[in-house]
Amino acid sequence: MRLIFMGTPDFSVTVLKALIAAGHDISCVYAQPPRPAGRGMELKETPVHAYAKAQGIEVRTPKNLRAEEDQQAFADLKADAAVVVAYGLLLPKFILNATRFGCFNVHASQLPRWRGAAPIQRAIMEGDAETGVAIMRMEEGLDTGPVMRMLPVRITEHTTAASLHDELASVGAKLMVEVLENPSAPGVAQPTHGATYAKKIEKAEARIDFNKPAALVRNHIHGLSPFPGAWCMLDGARLKLLNVEVVAGNGESGTLLDDKLTFACAMGAIRVLKLQREGKGPMEADVFLRGFSVPVGTRAQ
Repeated sequence: MRLIFMGTPDFSVTVLKALIAAGHDISCVYAQPPRPAGRGMELKETPVHAYAKAQGIEVRTPKNLRAEEDQQAFADLKADAAVVVAYGLLLPKFILNATRFGCFNVHASQLPRWRGAAPIQRAIMEGDAETGVAIMRMEEGLDTGPVMRMLPVRITEHTTAASLHDELASVGAKLMVEVLENPSAPGVAQPTHGATYAKKIEKAEARIDFNKPAALVRNHIHGLSPFPGAWCMLDGARLKLLNVEVVAGNGESGTLLDDKLTFACAMGAIRVLKLQREGKGPMEADVFLRGFSVPVGTRAQ
């Protein structure tokens, strides 16, 4: 098929690679515009932009798709369908209807649960036992279109946003290739009940609250790992906790219980397995402790 691909982050690149490997003709890629990044604040291309350019595929980066000339340029590609994966822009009705079979979206949840911007993080943070990937034919509502394929994926006590991201991207790529084998299939309307909204992650949410049961603290940490990273202050140092486990333990919430970075929660405790000190790279807890001695009884805040 002749396809238009619309995506921005690494999650999208996995799907784009699968479409190319399946033999589809990617006529053009749409991505978010390059933005300032790094210490020098130089313009940096998004992962999808960089990958598509390396493959010799035309890349377009409109700020939106409301302008008549941008919409006409989209239609002039005469594509069979558009594949949309974490693109980051709302698509006007004209764009949704500008290809032969319409626009198909890879969404990282079991719709209608976790519509919206941050389904991977919210599923972990809320303690869901499973999530999944849905391939949806897009319509004007937010993630409300009929579902073409859906596959569940388990969430365990070890699952982080990073590991779930990679697993869902792989599953989504496979499902999208399968859906495009019969793009005219009608799909199944989403149920009217059970819809939840995965709002964008705000920086203010990242601070760890040890005044919660250990399982909830773990879910919060893993749901924000590695970005933006759930954090706390410990003996003057700002630490992002990236991977933890729930263990037995009692004490005042936030108190360091032993020499293995075990912190008391409102119920139970968490032991830190991996963390990141401000200005440093991620490291295992035992490596951190070799250079940062913290007295038992110190309270994280």
